[in-house]
Amino acid sequence: MRITRPLLLLDIDGVLNPYGSPQPPAGYTEHRLVPGEEPVRVNPVHGTWITEASAVLDIAWATSWNDEANQLLAPLLHITPLPVVTMPCTPFHPSEKIPLIAAYAQQRPATWIDDLHSPEAHVWAARRTSPTLLITTDPAIGLTRDSIDRVITWAKPFNNPQEPLGSAS
Repeated sequence: MRITRPLLLLDIDGVLNPYGSPQPPAGYTEHRLVPGEEPVRVNPVHGTWITEASAVLDIAWATSWNDEANQLLAPLLHITPLPVVTMPCTPFHPSEKIPLIAAYAQQRPATWIDDLHSPEAHVWAARRTSPTLLITTDPAIGLTRDSIDRVITWAKPFNNPQEPLGSAS
């Protein structure tokens, strides 16, 4: 019997698009994607990491960018479009993501990378009966190799039913 592949829910601002510093971090370039809005900082290596993670996880956008994530960002990262967990129109409180993410994840093992995990997100994760991993990024730095490695290591046992869950391979 195959165990359901785990899910990675991926935010953009503060994760793939760091903010809060005058200059982009090393490896990032700025792109003006929407006239009149702040430039988007993109590190092309993130596309490689997302593709690598997709070998052991199903990945979905969990961002206020909604469908624009696939239209504007996916081409810059050289990744195929991802499913979208549709979020409310901005501005909204970070806790408003939780019911939408919960409905999307259902009972699947899930990891969620975001820069703004509210206290309610931690309560949701702790109360789930399915394994759940929250990774909170520093919005000035964005996604790191360490974070993506944690996600991949966490997800691998779900893809190999012969391995006990929770073991590191």
